[in-house]
Amino acid sequence: MNPNIIHLDCTLRDGGYYNNWDFDLELVNNYIEAVRSARIDYIEIGFRFFYNKGFKGPYAYSRDEFLNTLDIPSQLNVSVMINATDLIFDGELIADRLDKLVPITRNKSKVSLIRIASTLQNFKTITSAFKTLKNKGYKTAVNIMQISKLSNNELNEIGILASDCMVDIIYFADSLGSISPDTIKNIITQINTNWNGPIGFHAHDNKGLALTNTLQAIRYGTSWVDTTITGMGRGAGNAKTEELVLELGRNDEKNANLINLLKIISKYFIPMKNKYLWGTNLYYYLAAQYSIHPSYIQSILSDNRFREEDILSVIDYFKEEESTKFISDQLESAKNFYHGSPLGTISPFSIVRNREVLIIGSGGNLDAHMKALESFIVERKPLVIALNAKSHINESLIDFRIASNPIRLMTDVDKHLKLPQPLITPASMLPDYLSNKLSEKQLIDYGIGISVNGFEFHETFGILPSQLVLAYALSFVSSGTENTIFLAGFDGYGIGDPRNTEINELIQKLYTVKPNLRLVAITPTQYLGIDSISIYGI
Repeated sequence: MNPNIIHLDCTLRDGGYYNNWDFDLELVNNYIEAVRSARIDYIEIGFRFFYNKGFKGPYAYSRDEFLNTLDIPSQLNVSVMINATDLIFDGELIADRLDKLVPITRNKSKVSLIRIASTLQNFKTITSAFKTLKNKGYKTAVNIMQISKLSNNELNEIGILASDCMVDIIYFADSLGSISPDTIKNIITQINTNWNGPIGFHAHDNKGLALTNTLQAIRYGTSWVDTTITGMGRGAGNAKTEELVLELGRNDEKNANLINLLKIISKYFIPMKNKYLWGTNLYYYLAAQYSIHPSYIQSILSDNRFREEDILSVIDYFKEEESTKFISDQLESAKNFYHGSPLGTISPFSIVRNREVLIIGSGGNLDAHMKALESFIVERKPLVIALNAKSHINESLIDFRIASNPIRLMTDVDKHLKLPQPLITPASMLPDYLSNKLSEKQLIDYGIGISVNGFEFHETFGILPSQLVLAYALSFVSSGTENTIFLAGFDGYGIGDPRNTEINELIQKLYTVKPNLRLVAITPTQYLGIDSISIYGI
């Protein structure tokens, strides 16, 4: 193994995607000592974001004033990363924008290396940034993202641009986690066609190949490599620091001490991994196969309302879209396909007709009270509407099914085709592939629109404050009745779960416009604002 390899640990920068760059100071102090004693060359302390939107911890900005409060030993070099997109703004010079992010010269800062993460296209725009940073005394690197999407000609172009702009290091990043070991040699060869300087590699672990790809890159001449502790990093994460330290053999050659590294892994990083769940899995693997940005998978996995089949349906949607760049709004588009003016053809009033209504959810308590619920329906004869396609009671007692989330419809479409009830859904607004699959199903076409302002009721559609199917069901039913709406199977979630708050706020918004409406849970519930009675006492 090349003894001149520069090992850069970027845990605090890349790992911050999971905790908003808000690391505990005790963890950071122990981390710094652990990587120092493991003889790691550089630590990337964080980003220097230009914009301040939403809470992020200090490692998202890595200001010099903050870095001066950290006890960083002199033998440990410090890096920060800037996104090229933060330097590009109409009407403002790149140098002026850069001066705001890097206001002092190298001799006054703990930072010695500044890396700029960029697509090839943006690299062409921000080449002058490297001369500005060089004049301030900093070592520089360009991190070319999504390297797997570039042709050989484009790889050649990277070397030409870098040779002309005074950058010190070219890094290539496997942003989509889709590189195989066989392609590493070609990437390095093509970059070297017009480049004589050092090359670095940043691996992602979608396919479990991060370490293998890193070692392959070293074999073919890469002299800078990135890792993170336990692989903590965006999406599936990165090559693991602790594994590369062993592969480089520095515990022998440089008298590296691994004890502190093992201690922080056990004390801090394993508990964090159990909480945030980074690391490769089948979903990240599929994302790499289809060149889907891993942050989409990370965002979906953090939303525990999604079942396994829902996640696979989102992946199926994104593989047909341009998804190599993470856009949070695009994720919302995958969750909610309804755009433009709401469309519908059926009035709920023609169905509900001021009847008592029972809406059945999917809570775990339903099975325990199934017989009592069936007796209640037989005796009371409410209009029975069941959410989605789950079955807890005799199908003959259910009048309608209701579903609005296209992702859930994707996964349940075959079940709905077999169920006997008509399906209430925004039929006129569904994607073509869903409409085609449901063409033989009797559909009640009630339109949907989303507005954070609350509920609005129209003849053939409703405006909802949430895309939840419960919101859609309440909109449909309360459009046609101001009588009691019974609820069964709406257990709620554990104490402190934000989903409880979401439902509670939904109910309050409904009462604001329908003050005479009464929601009554007849099975156990934790939701506030719902009257709760016992099905056994009715």
